[in-house]
Amino acid sequence: MSDQQQQQPKLTLPPDVAMGHYSNFVMIAHNYTEVVLDFGRTLPGRQDIPVVARMIMTPFQAKQLLRALQHNLTMYENSFGPIADPPSKEPPDPSAHSAN
Repeated sequence: MSDQQQQQPKLTLPPDVAMGHYSNFVMIAHNYTEVVLDFGRTLPGRQDIPVVARMIMTPFQAKQLLRALQHNLTMYENSFGPIADPPSKEPPDPSAHSAN
């Protein structure tokens, strides 16, 4: 193999992308040729969820992403322990109790 064939592509990160976007919500849509992931940020008391990033990929790329996420989460749990599932119910709202 030549040196060019063995080199990995270099990932470049422009400054405007480097800070990233926090997301705690994702909506996924698809058709035959594309999978669309809309990442958003939901906040208590707001009815809207602003989309902070949209990723569009082929179904093959989405499947590769799924595998890569599973692999990385397995490595994470091996290092730091299991990721807990959220509680089945919301914790009680302390402001709902009145002081008598």
